[in-house]
Parts: sequence; structure tokens; C-alpha cells
Amino acid sequence: MANSASGMAVDDDCKIKFHELKAKRSFRFIVYKIEEKVQQVVVEKLGQPDESYDDFTASLPPDECRYAVFDFDFVTNENVQKSKIFFISWSPDTSRIRSKMLYASSKDRFRRELDGVQVELQATDPSEMSIDIVKTRAL
Repeated sequence: MANSASGMAVDDDCKIKFHELKAKRSFRFIVYKIEEKVQQVVVEKLGQPDESYDDFTASLPPDECRYAVFDFDFVTNENVQKSKIFFISWSPDTSRIRSKMLYASSKDRFRRELDGVQVELQATDPSEMSIDIVKTRAL
């Protein structure tokens, strides 16, 4: 288990499932949460390959922070099929201040554990991570 700057441990399953998403495309997305009682980042939800971006955004709680990765498929302006892995730091305005601080202080170290992320997004409300923003950032 790796420790983040905030003293937060990262469950090995977080890295294993990320590798499965990246290498085998076993999942469309992964939602991670910090278990405050044990001071550890854990996998909360795995999105199946056939799930959509709407399924992904619906799995983020409206008033709690989360980390997530999403494997985004798109077609470039040159008509080439591509994929990019997004790391999303979800910190809604309505979440507890303590939770926001905990997620913010642990983010960089946890993000470094996920080798292969290509784009990073931070969002405090759904409009900041709309599909249009994701498409723009992917190109």
C-alpha cells in the first residue's frame, strides 16, 4: 500500500482495477472514494464496458467528493478512432469542507499511482465535466 502526502493509504485494488481498465479495457470507468475511518482510498464502483458517460456521471454522489477515471472513446477530426483516460476529481460545492480538504490534499499522490492517465479534470458541479468539455479536452 502506498501512502499519499496526507497520510492516506491507497488500496492495491485501486491500481489493479485501473490497470485492467487501461490494458484490458475491462471497465468503462472506476469511481474511488476515501474511507475516512481507515484512511484509505478504495474502489467504490466499476462501470462495465457498455456503460455510457451518463451512467458514469450518475454514479457520482451529488454532495460527496470522489476520484474517478473514465475511458473515453472518440473520433478525431481526421476520422481516427482513439481513446483517452480521464482522471476526474469530483468535489461538489455541497460537500463537507473537511471532505474537500481531504480529497484535495490526497489527489496528487493518488493520481500518480494511476500510471497512464492522459487528461485531468476538476469539477465542482456537473457542468464542469459535461460531455462537451470532455470531448474538447480529448482532442
